[in-house]
Amino acid sequence: MGRWRWLTAGESHGPGLVGIVEGVPAGVPLSRAVIDRDLARRQKGYGRGGRMAIEQDRVEFWGGVRHGLTLGSPVALLVRNRDFENWKETMSPEAGTVDRVVTRPRPGHADLVGGMKYRHRDLRNILERASARETTMRVALGAVARAFLQTVGVEVVAHVLRIGEVSVPERDWTLDELKAAEDSPVRVADRSVESAMMAHIDQAKADGDTLGGIFEVVAFGLPVGLGSHVHWDRRLEGRLAQALISIPAMKAVEVGTGFGQAGLPGSAVHDSIRWDAAHGWQRGSNRAGGLEGGITTGMPLRVRVAMKPLSTLMSPLGSVDIETKEPFLAQVERSDVTAVPAASVVGEAMVMHVLADAVLEKFGGDSVAEVQERIQRWEAYVRAY
Repeated sequence: MGRWRWLTAGESHGPGLVGIVEGVPAGVPLSRAVIDRDLARRQKGYGRGGRMAIEQDRVEFWGGVRHGLTLGSPVALLVRNRDFENWKETMSPEAGTVDRVVTRPRPGHADLVGGMKYRHRDLRNILERASARETTMRVALGAVARAFLQTVGVEVVAHVLRIGEVSVPERDWTLDELKAAEDSPVRVADRSVESAMMAHIDQAKADGDTLGGIFEVVAFGLPVGLGSHVHWDRRLEGRLAQALISIPAMKAVEVGTGFGQAGLPGSAVHDSIRWDAAHGWQRGSNRAGGLEGGITTGMPLRVRVAMKPLSTLMSPLGSVDIETKEPFLAQVERSDVTAVPAASVVGEAMVMHVLADAVLEKFGGDSVAEVQERIQRWEAYVRAY
């Protein structure tokens, strides 16, 4: 016990979303403002639809925090769905009239396969939970992980590398440069491509189409030694990949220079090792993305995620009604053109959940002070190794 464990519940148009995270050490500074800031970031981004204007998410604490500090007990959170006012009868947990029945599965969504799996004839029972609205609570709980990681000197930030056909030139970015990407409507650190990305989004909207892209999550300040090589499920890149690919619409994950390494000789892929008295162990480059053998190297952790174009199109694809078996054009449930900038915030949250768990796995501790002391002793050992 004592590891970072979390769970979410709730539907897209239900009363709200709830979440609980266990393993948070006592003494982590935490406030509603800290969590609400990340919730607001998830709702931003050029190309988002009208649902973002409706919700304006705010968190409520239901346990685990007192006077701005975590207690060491589970932290429980609630985010209410403001739109529930328009769905009270449809989404009521009590017996009543069933309306707004969905029998027409949308291509690219979980509607059809989920209906088959759970034997639902009303596909709303699937799409309400399969909706990316669920990621709201991932981000809220991720903000708890961020607050903990910051107490041990770890900063996690994401930025967009590609939207559709427009991409950012390859380079390594500093923490300050990545933080500055927050001021960009498309969350890019290289502002020279910002206008082109926004124009590309505008054109896709005019065409009734959607766009995917790639974002990168970077973690600075990680200690050496998180993760392990000894079992498949303890390798950190495997844990990160599983967490990131679980985000709706994500289709691929790479660590460091990832897929690009497949076409290069080893001399152009691996990172040389060096040591000096002032800085200790270092790498000559960071193509490995801060991981070797499933273990952190102390270099910045870099993971990239590819997001498919959103499945709901304004110019819809064909499908078939599950009751009448008649063909139709898929109905529209949302109107985002792209959500890559917002997805990058969810990506941050998922990386932070994995890293918080990895820190507790390595160092343990019931309070922040205890974790900090153990990390300090470990880092002294690593410097002298």
